[in-house]
Amino acid sequence: MFDFDVWQALRLFSSRHRWASVLATLVVCALLALGIGYLLVEVGPLVVGVGIAALFLGMWMLRGIEVAYWTVIGVICLLPFASFPFSIGFTPTLLDAALGALFVIWIFQLAVHPERLQMLTATPLGVWVLLFIVLAVGTFVVGLGHAPLTSYLLRHFAEILLSVALFFLVVNTVRDLACLQRLVRALLLAAFGAAALGVILYGVATYVSDDVVIRLLSALGRLGYPTGPGVLRYIRDDPELPMRATSTSVDPNVLGSLLNITLAIGVPQLFVRRPLFPRRYLVVMLGVMALALLLTISRGSWMGVGVALVVLATFRYRKLWGVLGGGVALLLLLPQTQEYVSHLIAGFQLSDLATQMRLGEYKDALILIRRYPWLGVGFAGSPDIDTYIGVANVYLLIAEQMGLIGLASFFIVVGKFLARFWSARTRASAPEEEELESLGWGLHAGIVGALTGGIFDHYFFNLDFHHSVTLFWLVVGLATAATELIRRQGTQDTRGTQGTR
Repeated sequence: MFDFDVWQALRLFSSRHRWASVLATLVVCALLALGIGYLLVEVGPLVVGVGIAALFLGMWMLRGIEVAYWTVIGVICLLPFASFPFSIGFTPTLLDAALGALFVIWIFQLAVHPERLQMLTATPLGVWVLLFIVLAVGTFVVGLGHAPLTSYLLRHFAEILLSVALFFLVVNTVRDLACLQRLVRALLLAAFGAAALGVILYGVATYVSDDVVIRLLSALGRLGYPTGPGVLRYIRDDPELPMRATSTSVDPNVLGSLLNITLAIGVPQLFVRRPLFPRRYLVVMLGVMALALLLTISRGSWMGVGVALVVLATFRYRKLWGVLGGGVALLLLLPQTQEYVSHLIAGFQLSDLATQMRLGEYKDALILIRRYPWLGVGFAGSPDIDTYIGVANVYLLIAEQMGLIGLASFFIVVGKFLARFWSARTRASAPEEEELESLGWGLHAGIVGALTGGIFDHYFFNLDFHHSVTLFWLVVGLATAATELIRRQGTQDTRGTQGTR
């Protein structure tokens, strides 16, 4: 009805009135220069740079949903706690904007292409994920009976729901091997970037000057990050003890949880003929990520990636045992690693202060769970003055907030998730399916690492760590997409075999 090409009209105008086009261009450039100059003075170059990058990414996202995925992944890994320097009733974070844009673009795609609605799928796992969301909402509402609803609580709970719902978006948009490879490649690159930055900052603080690193990390204060000497983290927050790598993740355990998952995802690529990256680069990437993980001194993440790699070595990549044996030997023999080994052994012996404090948290959590066993106390707070919500164990945290029923629903999701891949794994045994198989094993091993690390940390279901929850469910979605591709490929192979008989 309206057959009007805006760009053609502009070209026609500029060809007839070239002087006006040049004048308009100069005016726009002058206004942009004035605006950017004003912002540089008012808020500083870091905020202006992030703002320009965000504007560029926002326009680029409109070209395709994969760009939105890349943005979400980049924010999770490189600027997980960044927020905009303004308030709209609350201070939105970069992850809020990126994740919201991802969902909006998906909805627009469905509106423009209604035929895609008929292709929507939840997969057999989706029913249990939806049940987990419903239980979370139910326990959240019940918990408001003994604690007030605040904007902070409502916003962060909505973020958690959006992160869990990301599962459904992923399984409906990642439908081919090439797309899955590109997203996993982006995740590994972003994690490598975070690890490399963490190692560099650690080296500068150790061998050059603490003040340099403090100034660099404090520059992120404009984006909502902490500032001052506290940006450097040490064991038990004691500067006399070894420093811990943080990169831009604020907390060393948060960086550790990221590297826990992504190392497990990347290691299977060492054993395929065509890895996601050239092998010489992949070895460097994984080496830097492993070094950064070691420097976090995050024992929970060490245990997580250790269990994930043992699973990979036991059930699929037997050559990995040689790598694991060499790595353990280096840790035990190198003088530079003895302090890390001693710290790990102290944790096993329950002899250090941090471990004893966690044991105290576990005891308090069990008291709360015994009092409110079935639906927990919700997310707002404990009804009893002598108990509190908060424990360094994701399973006890879920039980506190959602009760044993909510915890059982989470275990069902995890059990179904792993069982579906286990039953499908043999369908990708042909040489040409090696790339898909390695992605499936890596993504599922990443979740195994996260589940193991969750015994010692709480980041993957915590209102204050939106990016960690998002990372967990993003990987669950990608792993489920890999499983569905494997099962679909196996079905096609079966039909092809039957057709040739």
